Amino acid sequence: MHLGLENKLVLVTGSGSGIGKATAKTYLEEGARLVVHALTKAEVDACMEELSPFGEVHGIAADLTQTDQAVVLADFAKARGSVDVLVNNVGVFSVKQFEELTDEDWLFYFNVNVLSAVRMSRLFLPAMLKQGSGSIINMASEAAVKPLPQMVHYSVTKTAMLGLTRGMAELTKGTNVRVNSILPGPTWTEGVEAYFEGLSAQKNAPIDTIIENYFEIDEPTSLIQRFVQPDEVARMIVTISASTASNGAAHRIEGGIVRNIL
Repeated sequence: MHLGLENKLVLVTGSGSGIGKATAKTYLEEGARLVVHALTKAEVDACMEELSPFGEVHGIAADLTQTDQAVVLADFAKARGSVDVLVNNVGVFSVKQFEELTDEDWLFYFNVNVLSAVRMSRLFLPAMLKQGSGSIINMASEAAVKPLPQMVHYSVTKTAMLGLTRGMAELTKGTNVRVNSILPGPTWTEGVEAYFEGLSAQKNAPIDTIIENYFEIDEPTSLIQRFVQPDEVARMIVTISASTASNGAAHRIEGGIVRNIL
């Protein structure tokens, strides 16, 4: 795409699979240098082996629910130079009835989906502001603006990411630092595939039928009537992170599920 990212240092959290790995690959294809991250060393090693043919990639495992491990990841990245782009991609989801969600469930989801981004941004935003340039991308979801009844806990954490993004962006006024969020719709990642395979086995029905029914029943407003692919989200992340005019915005790539004009 030739977005001017050659030799820029990029850190993508949660890049061992799914959208994160697709995003890391897209940055490498743009000539950026990459730091990848996952929860386990095995995931990091597998990711680096897959991505290393595309460019310079470094990786480390860390649990970003722990502040000290977030610092370890940040120090690892900073040892390779000044980080130009931070993609806060770490996140988890599950389907669970609202009345069954415990306080511990809520705290876990906020810790993973929101506070991991807070921790990493706190470690990189000041340096970006000092140098006057840099880009942070926070991963939200269409569920942030169209909360899902079967995933209220997940939806609320993604709404929080929109507030975090705009609040952080307000701190960048007068600089070339940007903070934006991305709102993917249902995306065919390894985790989503495993979920639908489980539904298929549970209902003793072909997975294609389960998926078709999902869009007909659960997501009837989707205009594309299919899952978004990780590489489609990745291209938007990389493009927005390179844009010097986008700041404090929520960029949707959800297939038209959200029925509004903004």
